[in-house]
Amino acid sequence: MSVDKSKVLIHVDKLEKSFGENQVLRGISTEICQGEVVVIIGPSGSGKSTFLRSLNLLEVPTGGRILFEGVDITDKKVDINQHRQRIGMVFQQFNLFPHKSVIENITLAPVHLKLMTKEQALERARELLERIGLPEKADSYPSQLSGGQKQRIAIARALAMKPDVMLFDEPTSALDPEMVGEVLELMKELAHTGMTMVVVTHEMGFAREVGTRMMFIDEGVIMEEGDPRTVFQNPQNPRLRDFISKVL
Repeated sequence: MSVDKSKVLIHVDKLEKSFGENQVLRGISTEICQGEVVVIIGPSGSGKSTFLRSLNLLEVPTGGRILFEGVDITDKKVDINQHRQRIGMVFQQFNLFPHKSVIENITLAPVHLKLMTKEQALERARELLERIGLPEKADSYPSQLSGGQKQRIAIARALAMKPDVMLFDEPTSALDPEMVGEVLELMKELAHTGMTMVVVTHEMGFAREVGTRMMFIDEGVIMEEGDPRTVFQNPQNPRLRDFISKVL
């Protein structure tokens, strides 16, 4: 994994988000560079998923700016859908279309958005199914898959768009314990190919092993960040020390 510090993909400047009276994000500023695997940890309700979902405007910020590849995507005049094509998103709950087969789920967006012909999209989908170890599931439907298989298909669907960055919102939290490993293995492989990733997760082993940077968010601010191994061994922030003692 090589991080290119000279190439900033996402620049976050004083990001704020409120739901009514409840301020969830309180002026977060950070940069995400090409090739980074930024792992976000923190207690429930800390704002980490809201922060992640703001990066492609699934949550619209109430203050601050987000620049993606140099473009201010919080500007009302910007066509966010055009930029979302280059930001892959993987959710907790898979979000596959139940009435469409696996291969239809993967090819739908690239064909619909006219990024590929149907033939190109099918070829890409088959390559991805091979890569994630599920080529035999092309004609299956989501109801015929295990949770781990569904999540691997959801990752393949995001990769079909050839994104520049992948966002993962607690991708293993809805899985049975024995299925978590197969999804994390695929994410590790992605990281090793140089994919830029931002991952909200409770999987501390993954954070330590694969992350190039760990971010601890609590009460809507970044309380501490740094190299995951260093942060785990010697957390500076008392809130982080307390959090790590409970999760490890």
